[in-house]
This record gives sequence, C-alpha cells and structure tokens, in this order.
Amino acid sequence: MNHYANKKSAAESMLDVALLMANASQLKAVLEQGPNFSFYVPLITLISISLTLQVLVGVMLIFIGKVGGCFKWNLNDESTHFKLDILENFATAFIFVIVVVNVFITAFGVQRPNSGASAPS
Repeated sequence: MNHYANKKSAAESMLDVALLMANASQLKAVLEQGPNFSFYVPLITLISISLTLQVLVGVMLIFIGKVGGCFKWNLNDESTHFKLDILENFATAFIFVIVVVNVFITAFGVQRPNSGASAPS
C-alpha cells in the first residue's frame, strides 16, 4: 500500500471522527435547548441524518478497506473493481450529502443554553 494513501486515509478518518463528535455535541446542545427552541425539530432531524450517514459511510469505508483494512479486496481481480467503484461512488455521494446537511445545521445555528443566567425576579 502506498505510504501517501495510508496517511490520507488516516487524516480522513480523523476528520470524520471530529465531525461525528461535533454533531454529537450539537445534538446535545439542541436537546438542552428543548422543544421551545425555534429550530428544534429541523435541527434534530438534520443532525440525526448527518450522524446516520456518517456511521453508514464509516462502515462502507471499512468494508471497502480504506479504513482499518479489515476486509482486503484482491485489487488484481477485475471482477471486484465494479463493486468497489459502486461502493466508493455511494460513499462519495453520502459524504457530499453530509457536507450539505452540515451547512444547513450551521445555518440554523445551535446556541448553547445560558447555564449561568439567573432567573428573572
């Protein structure tokens, strides 16, 4: 395996984990806001879609063998090329959707609740 490809895959994996953690943090912040938050349902929906797709892409990348190398495909076998191309195309499409969904999550904005705010007297 190419050394550059290994480093690239490791960097992609770290970015995927960072986005997964950011989405989990955003989900927590929205849940803390409660149903009274103006964009509660859209944000819960968008964050859930993003998290689901991230997990799906992660599983696909593990299956393809780009991350972790759990499954080794014989790249010299031409019959596996079509299957790998299809999986890679789906993974790429899902990553594009994840990016678009996260743009909308950012646009709606997730505000953290004011934990230090005092109750009105």
